[in-house]
Formats: sequence, structure tokens, C-alpha cells
Amino acid sequence: MEHWKVDWAHEFQSEPVRSYSEIGSDGYDARKIQIYRDERILKADTSHESAEIGLREVPAGSIDDVANQPDFSASSISPEGFEQAWRTASWATRRQ
Repeated sequence: MEHWKVDWAHEFQSEPVRSYSEIGSDGYDARKIQIYRDERILKADTSHESAEIGLREVPAGSIDDVANQPDFSASSISPEGFEQAWRTASWATRRQ
């Protein structure tokens, strides 16, 4: 498993400004957390997705690819760091 923290610098009110991803050996998200400007912290996993948050439908690629995009800052984090963020997040209430 890989664990990433990604910050996104943008002005979109409805989009997350930070995300945490737990990525499996197959390159796909296993779990994801998104933090929004309005202080919502939502999470998703393979059993819990919604219209507000879901897992990627394609492999994540490399963290360097993400970090090299102009509006993104990406870094690897520890599994413990991911778990700490996971415990602070809530399940989204709107289902797809």
C-alpha cells in the first residue's frame, strides 16, 4: 500500500482542497479522504461511495506525476498518518 497527501490550489468552492489516498498494489484507490473549504472531511472506500466522494476508476499513476502538475502538491505519508486522517473523516450522506 502507498499513502498520499495531495493539496490542490484552486478557487472552486465545491471541490476538495486536500485529499488523502490509500493506494493498493494494483494502483487503484482502496480508501480516500477529501477535505473541503467548508471544513467537511469525507471518506470513501470500496463499499462506501457517494455523489460527493468516490474512488478513482483508473490507476493512480505515480506520486511524481501528481506532484509535477502545476496546481498540486503531493507527498507520501505514513500508514499511521493516513489512519489518523481516516478517523477524523465522515461518510458522505448523499448516495450515487
